[in-house]
Amino acid sequence: MNAVMSADPIANEEAWRAVLARDRSYDGRFVTGVLSTGIYCRPSCPARHPRRENVHFFADGEAARASGLRPCLRCSPDDVSRDERAVLMAIAAIKAAGQPLALAGLAADAGYSAAHFQRLFTRATGLSPAAYARALRAERAAEALSSGGRVTDAIYDAGFNAPSRFYAGSERLGMAPSAWANGGKGVTIRWAVVRTSLGQMQVAATDKGVCRLSFGEGREALVVRFPHAELVEGGQAFAALLQEVVAEVEAPGTAQHIPLDVRGTAFQEAVWQELRKIPPGETRSYADIAAAVGKPNAVRAAGSANGANNVAVLIPCHRVVRSDGALGGYAYGVEIKAELLERERQSPRGKAR
Repeated sequence: MNAVMSADPIANEEAWRAVLARDRSYDGRFVTGVLSTGIYCRPSCPARHPRRENVHFFADGEAARASGLRPCLRCSPDDVSRDERAVLMAIAAIKAAGQPLALAGLAADAGYSAAHFQRLFTRATGLSPAAYARALRAERAAEALSSGGRVTDAIYDAGFNAPSRFYAGSERLGMAPSAWANGGKGVTIRWAVVRTSLGQMQVAATDKGVCRLSFGEGREALVVRFPHAELVEGGQAFAALLQEVVAEVEAPGTAQHIPLDVRGTAFQEAVWQELRKIPPGETRSYADIAAAVGKPNAVRAAGSANGANNVAVLIPCHRVVRSDGALGGYAYGVEIKAELLERERQSPRGKAR
């Protein structure tokens, strides 16, 4: 397999995780070559994920084209704007430094004023450069703890000045630091793959609620997303929850009664909450969602948060369309998105509106 070669080297494993998460922050840092189709894509491409064995990673489109691949018409991997490149360079610099960098310096390197660059960065990622650096440190601390290291060592190695700085924001990790130190042991996720009228559907849940709903995926995808959890197939209590989820997919309406166990950045969670407020049978644009969470200029970041949703249908990202009314993309194919919307319009709730 071709390793990713660039000024900001990325391991193949990290690149694959970025592709599975459709992480827009990796756009422009490498492209994904899909040998079975002969195309290459951005990491955030909304098309269905290819099989891992069919994927090679390339530093850029030029390297992919030299191997005989052509650009994806859906995500236009070669069309990265100057603004996007500036943000990507800043992200790479922050990751390399392992700590917050002065906004003035990041802006000067990009050739923008500090105020303008702050707006660009926040629109693209949903976070300011300083908040992004803090989130990155928390993520690194979580990874270090999950490998079995000492809690205090992991906190300092991640760039926190004192343990108190880490514990002040540790609720974003989703579990106690001691649980991370044990590799996430004690978190059990029950799962199943069932056949629905929309195709094979995977549902996974902790004891708190559904943490994953997707189409066309199997156990491997769960291992990637939840590497330290205990994965258990089926179970009596889970079967009852699964029945409710299947019923919601077959006749989508309101899923407020189905418990969820999801976690993201503060911005992502705000977007997901707004998605759940959209009435069945109605749609909103990305601009509408950005305005609803109080960030009217963060349209692209709202789209990214929409794509980072782990729980399809129950968090109804299918109800978000383009400003011109076009369906736009969907992680599991536009056909499924169109069908879900049509079912909602035809439901008693949808017709009543």
